[in-house]
Amino acid sequence: MAIGRKEVEHVASLARLALTEDEKKAYEEELRDVITFMDKLEELDTEGIEPTIHVLDMNNVFRKDEIQESLPIDDVLKNAPDSEEGCFVVPSIL
Repeated sequence: MAIGRKEVEHVASLARLALTEDEKKAYEEELRDVITFMDKLEELDTEGIEPTIHVLDMNNVFRKDEIQESLPIDDVLKNAPDSEEGCFVVPSIL
């Protein structure tokens, strides 16, 4: 697929970007490089390779959802700029 000025202007229009002529030229070159690289990737033989969603062999990395003891409220609030009755005090926004 060839990327030219017309395609860059179309993408910029879709993204509602106002590009200068220098930016159009720069993006045209960058997009052409990306397409060239993607074409090169298509040359790879991926026969027999299972699709994956992650490059590392990882499964669920979340901890178990178990009830644990909370931190003491004094420790939680010790660095708070202001607190009152065991709660953070923040400025009113309305």
